[in-house]
Amino acid sequence: MMMRKLKSEELNRLNVDEFKAADKYPLVVVLDNVRSSYNIGSIFRTSDAFLVEKIYLCGICATPPDREIHKTALGADESIDWEYFKTTKEAALHLKEEGYTLIAVEQVEDSISLENYQPEADEKTALIFGNEVKGVQQEIVSLCDKTIEIPQLGTKHSFNISVSAGIVLWDLFNKMKKDNSGAVVRNVS
Repeated sequence: MMMRKLKSEELNRLNVDEFKAADKYPLVVVLDNVRSSYNIGSIFRTSDAFLVEKIYLCGICATPPDREIHKTALGADESIDWEYFKTTKEAALHLKEEGYTLIAVEQVEDSISLENYQPEADEKTALIFGNEVKGVQQEIVSLCDKTIEIPQLGTKHSFNISVSAGIVLWDLFNKMKKDNSGAVVRNVS
């Protein structure tokens, strides 16, 4: 059996206006002082793929319009809503007031291994990813409701932040689904 790659026009992807109007998953991404515009752009692209509500760019994060963000986002910097906060603490406190569960993706004592984490029904989730070298600031970890950690078995102790975001967003996307009405329901497996 010969397989044929699909052409872009056969993928039936949303245009920017359709994406903006689409129901999103109750997920936001918070970037805590991420220094690489290329990593930020990659996270925009992944967030677009999984219908994330919004990205919060904090501290030293570059913001659109930015040539390097745009290069790796492939236009997702135009579809995903985003907001800038001078500090991650300001963003975290804002999200807490909005009823989000704050989850740091970080290696922390008593963190939940990603494969064991199950989002709760009707939970609005803010995933916080940290700086490429320093990770999520301790001050921010202390504000979080939970921490999750991606299991690793090799010699290295961390993933690139854009890889981490891809792994975690894919996992949560798999653990959530939408019913026929478009409402998000949780997989209970």
